Amino acid sequence: MLRKLAIFMLGLVLCLPLHASTPVNVNTADAATIAKALDGIGPAKAAAIVAWREQHGPFKTVDEVGQVKGVGASTLDRNRAAILISEEGAKPDAPPAKVKKPSKTEE
Repeated sequence: MLRKLAIFMLGLVLCLPLHASTPVNVNTADAATIAKALDGIGPAKAAAIVAWREQHGPFKTVDEVGQVKGVGASTLDRNRAAILISEEGAKPDAPPAKVKKPSKTEE
């Protein structure tokens, strides 16, 4: 019984970082909000994210956040679902363009 409890507790501890991230729009949030919302992002990295945004303009993709010094691939992957780029959230693809139907030509 004690062994089952220990295994359960270990599993719980290992799963906690997966749920620690809170969705945050990195194009509008301040450094304190980013640091609080994202797992593995402290005040220094959050300030670097804000500084990068101010220097280069808004992030266009979630992958672009990985260009910030100190934000590595593992940190980015761990927070990918929580990093929002637009008000609707991070969209992987743009909406499909409308296709015009060809008009009938006179013969």
